[in-house]
Amino acid sequence: MPSEPKTLSITHWAEADRPREKLERLGANALSDAELLAILIGSGTPKESAVDLMKRILNDCKNNLNSLGKLSLHDLEQYKGIGPAKAITILAACELGKRRQKATVEEAPILNSADGIYQFMHTTIQDLDIEEAWVLMMKQNFRLIEAKRISVGGLTMAPVDIRLMMKEVLLKNTTILVFCHNHPSGNTTPSRDDDLLTSRIQKACELLHIHFADHVVLTDGGYFSYREEGKL
Repeated sequence: MPSEPKTLSITHWAEADRPREKLERLGANALSDAELLAILIGSGTPKESAVDLMKRILNDCKNNLNSLGKLSLHDLEQYKGIGPAKAITILAACELGKRRQKATVEEAPILNSADGIYQFMHTTIQDLDIEEAWVLMMKQNFRLIEAKRISVGGLTMAPVDIRLMMKEVLLKNTTILVFCHNHPSGNTTPSRDDDLLTSRIQKACELLHIHFADHVVLTDGGYFSYREEGKL
């Protein structure tokens, strides 16, 4: 009975097909996601190349790098050929991708729309499984002064101390304020508590002559804008 054929390792591929050599010849843009990740993990298994291994993992993530970044170390280590070191390398690469995306946005942080606010905050909230509240403090031209987390909760948001929040806002000489928080459930619909908090922030801003531009509820895939929905 013939033995089962073995998969050739990348070192035995034609040079033109090897990820490292391909990147050197054609540039990183010419490589698939699986090929780029294969370079990072370095090797697969005796029966599966690094590229095929990463293709299989990405296929389980519906070929979505965002979904890959949501996997835990334990999730990745369930794949034969992925040990702790390779799992850490994959997640480190995903995190660097998120940080690069955010750094590009921060080069010109003028946040004068709910969509712009969502794009700016998305990399911060996309993997959270708890609620966080953030305040975006801006100058008169909607240019960001600072984005500051002011509350961390569980499945529901921890209480927001309006006094401490407004103290921070005043110290930064803020003229325009945006409040935003995430819903880990993926449901963008604001709660009754969200409505009450919005009203309290609006009253505090009116008292201090600060323009309360919006309260944006964020999810990994969408948002709800109090301003756009006519609730502010």
